Amino acid sequence: MIFLRLISWLPLGALYLLADFLFVVVYYIIRYRRQLVRKNLETSFPGKSRRELIQIEKEFYINLCDYAVETLKLLTMTETFLSQRMVFRNQEIIQHYKDEQTPVLMLAAHQFNWEWLLAAGNFSLPVPIDFVYQPLHLSFFNAFLLKCRTRFGAYPIKRDDVAREVIRRKGILRGVAIIADQYPGLKRDKKFPLHFMGQETVFFQGANQLALLTQYPVVFAGVKKIKRGYYEATFIKIAEPPYPKGDVSIIKTYAAEVEKLIRENPAGWLWTHRRWKRRHIKGIKY
Repeated sequence: MIFLRLISWLPLGALYLLADFLFVVVYYIIRYRRQLVRKNLETSFPGKSRRELIQIEKEFYINLCDYAVETLKLLTMTETFLSQRMVFRNQEIIQHYKDEQTPVLMLAAHQFNWEWLLAAGNFSLPVPIDFVYQPLHLSFFNAFLLKCRTRFGAYPIKRDDVAREVIRRKGILRGVAIIADQYPGLKRDKKFPLHFMGQETVFFQGANQLALLTQYPVVFAGVKKIKRGYYEATFIKIAEPPYPKGDVSIIKTYAAEVEKLIRENPAGWLWTHRRWKRRHIKGIKY
């Protein structure tokens, strides 16, 4: 961790030179998950030409390498520096819920740079943030990411503890941040089937269930990369309580907003994820 911190002290411009080098290694030499990324892009954008898909693919890997050094920079980045590079729009939505003394669920996607979104949100938004995360198997990287994500005050909640922790902290006015666009791969995960990016897809049902359990309002934070090192996050309302029993409109609206974001900026989403695996979905009807 000390070595990473020393590298993090480098100016962001120097770190982007490192990202350029990483791109060459990752894309051309190691070819990290290139077959998976290409398959995901081909099935998600069947109307695009091979040339267009390869252009998106390369831009994605550039964004991925930028994400790596930008996340590393979080170890030493100041609030002032980050606030100039991650700008929030429609904050009045969050302010409204704060004025009403109402906690809020904040849903986001794996759209670059989601790490800066969480980090900057802790000092830019009117309420503090709890975030739900899945611990990594490699303890070093798990500790590194937790260090980055909690540096400005975010409170971590393990995914398996989310219901218990949210209820335990119900008296605290805050936002509860969840990124729920990955594949629900565990057998115990409750899955919700949808057509997403033109494909049969299952989503975590947990965010929808948490909204029904807490009766919190739900917002979506859509992130857009303006240029290298500069991002904009825009809040929109997804749903407000009361929610009837069995309501699934939240997960449907969330998936629609994520798809809209991807189609507007396809190179900004995490295509290296095995999003459309078929295991664990036997018996689910679409």
